Amino acid sequence: MAIAASPSVVLDCPDAPALAAFYAEVLGWKTTSEEGWVDIRPDDGSTCISFQQVENYRAPEWPGQTVPQQMHLDLVVPDLDAGEAAVLDLGATKADVQPGTTFRVFLDPAGHPFCLCAA
Repeated sequence: MAIAASPSVVLDCPDAPALAAFYAEVLGWKTTSEEGWVDIRPDDGSTCISFQQVENYRAPEWPGQTVPQQMHLDLVVPDLDAGEAAVLDLGATKADVQPGTTFRVFLDPAGHPFCLCAA
């Protein structure tokens, strides 16, 4: 049985305001925050990504599994080259391993892997 719920993804990170600002810029969403926690949402409020500040944060290793990625975001973009330039300008790092041609893997400023995917 499905329930009426709005999904939210929560990312642990060492600096919640900084990582939320990165994704808010990438997605064009707005932020709301409280101590150690920041939410970003689109104007219609249809979904939410939250950022939780944690002590002793360890960034996931990709593609290794010593510290597994556990989850990642896929962001569909109309132009991979333009999307890449934009996220790099905002502070992302392009991953050394690029296993596909229709998507590109990046690390956000806290080390979480995310992908830009061709529309």
